[in-house]
Amino acid sequence: MRNPLHQVIAKFLVLVFLSVAVAACSPATDSEETQDRKPNIIYILADDLGYGDLSFLGQEKFQTPHIDQLAARGMVFTQHYAGSTVCAPSRSALMTGFHTGHTQVRGNRGLNGGQFPLALDTQTIPEILKKAGYVTGAFGKWGLGYPGSSGDPLKQGFDVFFGYNSQTIAHNYYPRELYDNENILALEGNQGTDEGEYAPLLIQQRRIEFIKDNRDTTFFLYMPSIIPHAELKAPQEYMERFLKRTTPEPPYQYESLLGPETPYEGMDDPDHPRYKAGGYGSQAYPHAAFAAMVTLLDNQVGEIVTSLESLGILDNTLIILTSDNGPHLEGGADPDFFDSNGPFQGYKRDLHEGGIHVPMIASWPEKVKAGSETDHISAFWDILPTFADLVGVDLKENVDGISFLPTLLGEEGQETHDHLYWEFHEQGGKQAVRKGKWKGIKLDVFKGNENLLLFDLESDPGEENDLSETHPELVAEIKALMEESRVEDPEWPFQEKIQAENQP
Repeated sequence: MRNPLHQVIAKFLVLVFLSVAVAACSPATDSEETQDRKPNIIYILADDLGYGDLSFLGQEKFQTPHIDQLAARGMVFTQHYAGSTVCAPSRSALMTGFHTGHTQVRGNRGLNGGQFPLALDTQTIPEILKKAGYVTGAFGKWGLGYPGSSGDPLKQGFDVFFGYNSQTIAHNYYPRELYDNENILALEGNQGTDEGEYAPLLIQQRRIEFIKDNRDTTFFLYMPSIIPHAELKAPQEYMERFLKRTTPEPPYQYESLLGPETPYEGMDDPDHPRYKAGGYGSQAYPHAAFAAMVTLLDNQVGEIVTSLESLGILDNTLIILTSDNGPHLEGGADPDFFDSNGPFQGYKRDLHEGGIHVPMIASWPEKVKAGSETDHISAFWDILPTFADLVGVDLKENVDGISFLPTLLGEEGQETHDHLYWEFHEQGGKQAVRKGKWKGIKLDVFKGNENLLLFDLESDPGEENDLSETHPELVAEIKALMEESRVEDPEWPFQEKIQAENQP
């Protein structure tokens, strides 16, 4: 009689042989499929969040644990720049891949209840991703075309839009209505003087729903938050964490029709033409409100990550978090109290580092090394070519941006910029160029000012020492780059303003 042990071993070997044979004939496992599948993409764009407003970058007045964790899980870009120093042109640079010398929207111009629109045939990030089979959704603040215009988000590649079409109305956290695709959704809790529905919470619900609805496909979630732009308002549960009633703050007073002598109480005058239509509401505790708002944004980032985790799709999701420009000074904001611009000089509307040098995190657990950091110099106009490179779509036209996918993946061969360029059409006109470690800035351009400030960012990131007198050859080179890096646009005249200002 055969040994029973031999029989068990024989049966085991047969099972092993069969399992190997079946595996060889079977399709790829879920893990293998995941490795080859394009990632979901989530782009989180904070509104006026300064470089120093995150605790992992030095913020001490409050903490941002969820964003800090996102940074620890991915790659931190220490040399990343916004498209501009204000909202609309910064977002135009992001969506089109062109800097402000070439992009279609170069300033914050209101038009027909919204903003100046992108053209219908514009090559945008969502248009590119749709070619690769992505479902696309935008939830938050748009600002690149009034409702029904060629720049409407539904005409620029997004399948779904929910939030504020107009960046002006997005100043207000308790608006009377939001856009739900092409429809207007009245917020019953915010009619009249009521403040019952905090819009960022409503918008966040739709983001989570979008993720859940598209868990089995590949999606692009564009998350342009309105936090922490003025006005300074947060739900009471968040305010309570930071209120210190024993040390009253200087209140921010809403611009009332009743005049500056009117007492603080009741300053939010419903008869004011900008009440809930772009005007900044009063705030008795601006410091507490700002900390509460960034804390809420941090919690929302945590909710996004938790949702992805619960659905089992976090590992193959690329999450990028950044800000559209530096910290603002409006509506009672106090960036100096919070050291919001960190080591940099300047604020929103400046082309100094504080106005355009922004934090950026890229997390993609399957591909991006956790706890990594890069000093690769990049800007908003690099996002479009990076995403196109990532999903294998050829661009229909060349752009100013450069793909930083090799940097994300830790690969060799990363191309670098010869220089970066910005122009700003407010405050007398401004231009800036970064070339390697050097930064040149021209102010009062429309008045014909030819003086250029020159800074060595490597040794002087705060731009405190103007070196223009000792480096005339660099001054000449950067001035030439400023001329070469732009094309005059009749909708956004620059040279024309210079000539008009200097007519005899």
